[in-house]
Amino acid sequence: MEPTVLDRLLEISALFQRDMQNGFAGTALTETRVHALWVLQHAGPVTQQALAQALGTTPRSVSALIDALAAAGYVVRGPHPDDRRAHLVTLTEAAATLMAGMQSDHEQLTSTLLSAVDAADRPGFERGVLAVLERLRGLVGSETVDYSAVERRAEGTQT
Repeated sequence: MEPTVLDRLLEISALFQRDMQNGFAGTALTETRVHALWVLQHAGPVTQQALAQALGTTPRSVSALIDALAAAGYVVRGPHPDDRRAHLVTLTEAAATLMAGMQSDHEQLTSTLLSAVDAADRPGFERGVLAVLERLRGLVGSETVDYSAVERRAEGTQT
């Protein structure tokens, strides 16, 4: 059976995941931690609440995330200049250097991947990727697929 577009997109996703795992092996970094660092790289110092919103997580979860990043030397918490109850989360100098390198790697990989597409086809390719992304965002935001009933049925037949 010929692979579908979805099969190929899933393979691309898996390859990106494997690449990140290989790149972060031996470090305290995970995909979630790098996502937080990426937000801080682009937004600058932010409150924990703002970081939680940007990451789509709870303040409690972001607090544990920041604790781990601080313990690994990637971020520091500091006082907020206008709100004594809030703290600003800031990249350390080492993390800023790391993120600048990641930004450069990101740009280089973008260029390398786009070079696989004929120059004349790139605008259409980029529009297509964006259209698929927007559709998937809408689907993920509005639809729920629940396979738990299938799993429960399977468990019920295994005795």
